[in-house]
Amino acid sequence: METKSIMIVGVGGQGSLLASRLIGNVLLSQGFDVKVSEVHGMSQRGGSVVTYVKYGDRVFSPVVTKGEADIIISFEQLESARWLPYLKKGGHLVTSTQKIDPMPVITGAAVYPEDIIEKIRAQDIDVIAVDALALAEEAGSAKASNVVLMGVVSQKMDMDGQLWQRALEECVPPKFIDLNKKAFDLGRAAVQ
Repeated sequence: METKSIMIVGVGGQGSLLASRLIGNVLLSQGFDVKVSEVHGMSQRGGSVVTYVKYGDRVFSPVVTKGEADIIISFEQLESARWLPYLKKGGHLVTSTQKIDPMPVITGAAVYPEDIIEKIRAQDIDVIAVDALALAEEAGSAKASNVVLMGVVSQKMDMDGQLWQRALEECVPPKFIDLNKKAFDLGRAAVQ
């Protein structure tokens, strides 16, 4: 199998580490060689972060270059636009509709761009946009929006939902399992 690339993008504090662990766990359980990068960027809340996941028969580096990502998973709209050049032609963008103002917007030096998702779709890009924050709150915690997006991504990766359930059990602390399973199922159902 040819090597596939996934990018997880957002801002610090949104749970990209858990998301990359879940994807890595599922892929390893399928026998793929998997490389996952560390979080690059400001891991403190508010800074832009990116994590790379590559998988296939043999993977030598987790780094994803421009035009190489099969899937970009974005926890925030502006991050979708920022990392879009990394998406390959025919790739998929899975994004939350959530907006988090970056520092220039907070200080009044810039304005948050309008209609980001619509502008990306206008470029003939496959975009799946869900209100992951609302679904996470429905599951019981706004912090579970990362897991909602994993439910969405599980549909695009076409892998058995049971693999994802097992990954949740192995990667999430026991006291948060039920909440995260609900968040995952809500995300999965959002694109069926």
